[in-house]
Amino acid sequence: MEEFLRAAEGVVVPWEQAVRERFDLALAAAYGSIDRVHAPLVVMPHGAGYAKGHPTSTGRLSVYGLDGQRLVRDGRPVPRMVVLSHDSQLDLLREQCPEVVEVAEVVGDLSYDRLVVSASSREAYRDALGVGPEQQLVVVTSTWGAGSLFGMHLDLLERLMDELPPSRFRVAALVHPAVWFGHGPRQVKAWLADCVDAGLMLFTPELDWRAALVAADRVIGDHGSTTAYAAAIGRPVLTVERPAALALVPDAPQTRLGEVAPALRLDVPLPEQLDSTDADPVLAEEIRARLTSRPGSAACTLRRSLYRLLGLSEPGAHRALSAAPTPRKWCRS
Repeated sequence: MEEFLRAAEGVVVPWEQAVRERFDLALAAAYGSIDRVHAPLVVMPHGAGYAKGHPTSTGRLSVYGLDGQRLVRDGRPVPRMVVLSHDSQLDLLREQCPEVVEVAEVVGDLSYDRLVVSASSREAYRDALGVGPEQQLVVVTSTWGAGSLFGMHLDLLERLMDELPPSRFRVAALVHPAVWFGHGPRQVKAWLADCVDAGLMLFTPELDWRAALVAADRVIGDHGSTTAYAAAIGRPVLTVERPAALALVPDAPQTRLGEVAPALRLDVPLPEQLDSTDADPVLAEEIRARLTSRPGSAACTLRRSLYRLLGLSEPGAHRALSAAPTPRKWCRS
């Protein structure tokens, strides 16, 4: 991870030093030891909302990221602000961690908003990826863990490269960064080397995944956030089975998508299933409605709140939310 951050031209401070310094503002999308950070702290989800949890001894579901174990110390909120994407998350927080409700704010979903803005760049993305006018782009997306698409159906990518005629289809893969950095980029590339040789476009972690979703014609995914984002912007989605032990929040978009989206069948030819999977505007609207309560407003609301925490006046001129960058790696010369 340190190597990745340095490649992104960030200043990397060792944790041992970071917890001794004072900062004007800190942003966190994970929750381990955040009480040791000396700064006004903002915590936010690192995916599509707060979807995962674990059963408690009482049988109730404790939602990861909205629980008192991580957000409260000595009866007081650790963060100065908890970023929420949906009003339903405020209800969850009120139920399982009421001490933090006073510092929570529903701002919407920044990634969804940026996907919407990026729609106008769809043809530029497709051109950069080498997708011809007569071709369909199939994007395969996987979260991390043994129950993910990558963990349960790694051979699916090989099947796609074997069964989909290249004259009609291009295939791209989006794999969660935890897979890349858990196993190491060298190992991930080694597992998929034959597929890449056959034409698979493997998005490495530094490439913006949103460009692939906007460019896609079909998406095959698991219970991860990226699949939910694809459905929310109207992409036809096929889902693989989810692990039986997986505990998802009932109102989460990932949960609803797994209940109603067409399921990929491994005993049926893949081209046949892709051709028969069409866009569903009703499903797209339902997933979007569960994804964000403030569509289009996340950047503006979050910016205003961060300036407030910094104790600074918000500048009068604001740059509009930009589209995801074009994946230059595959641009034609």
